[in-house]
Amino acid sequence: MISVRNLALILIIIGAVNWGLIGFFRYDLVSSVFGGNLEIVSRVIFAIVGLAGLYAISFFFRNRESTQS
Repeated sequence: MISVRNLALILIIIGAVNWGLIGFFRYDLVSSVFGGNLEIVSRVIFAIVGLAGLYAISFFFRNRESTQS
């Protein structure tokens, strides 16, 4: 079963790849896949990725010894 931490990391990777595509090629993958009639879906995906990023901030404050096991 996937943990919340792993799900957050997957979403952060998706966001990072999308931002990389925007930065290098001016291509927004999420908006192109879910754009048009499904623009609200794109916004929801962006919001979820943003929440995952905020959740990932907590990784800096966790005890490293307990998370490595």
